[in-house]
Amino acid sequence: SANGKKPMREVRAAWVSGRKGHSNVSQMHYARQGILTEEMQFVAQLEKLEPVFVREEVARGRMIIPANINHLSLEPMAIGIHSLCKINANIGNSAVTSNIDQELEKLHMSVHYGADTVMDLSTGGNLNEIRQAIVDSSPVPIGTVPIYQALEVVKGKIEDLSIDLMLEVIETQAKQGVDYMTIHAGVLREFVPLVKNRITGIVSRGGSILARWCAYHHKQNFLYTHYDKICEIFQK
Repeated sequence: SANGKKPMREVRAAWVSGRKGHSNVSQMHYARQGILTEEMQFVAQLEKLEPVFVREEVARGRMIIPANINHLSLEPMAIGIHSLCKINANIGNSAVTSNIDQELEKLHMSVHYGADTVMDLSTGGNLNEIRQAIVDSSPVPIGTVPIYQALEVVKGKIEDLSIDLMLEVIETQAKQGVDYMTIHAGVLREFVPLVKNRITGIVSRGGSILARWCAYHHKQNFLYTHYDKICEIFQK
């Protein structure tokens, strides 16, 4: 428990209770309004930094506090050039094995051995159920790659992916309490021909999915063209 005897879930529930329903509840938004949130103060204590300095760095975009208002078991942490170096661990099921207890065990092991953040890269069944269990149990920020779930929805048919489906998946995951996401908005249509002579091609799974979509439809990456819509979900 982070604040005396109260469990973190209760403490953070009190912190976020007045924020729900606002159009922008991001830490950056509050920092730019000059508001020092409880998350910023918590991080300042952890990092041994002045709270006002943390607020200034978050406002400038040089420090981030991934803290979804729906992730109540979260113990806030920061990533930035003036904070301690952080380590991420990847977990997740596959199409072959899908087991909530196994994923929670992986989460526990990751946190126990010092992971500062954990990404759920599940691609198998029960994606929403597994993710919810992970978020509910995790004291560290949880990240995802939403295009993996979108690809499951279209049964692996890359050409059937669309911005509407992606926005739906992103919104679902954000409502569950996911704190950060990988969005492959930098894979532009005009870059696709540049990879053909690369020894390793595109090493990012999500990046290669988007490259194939662009090549098939002869259109620009929809995550790039609709980036503002994605950010609106993140603000909420």
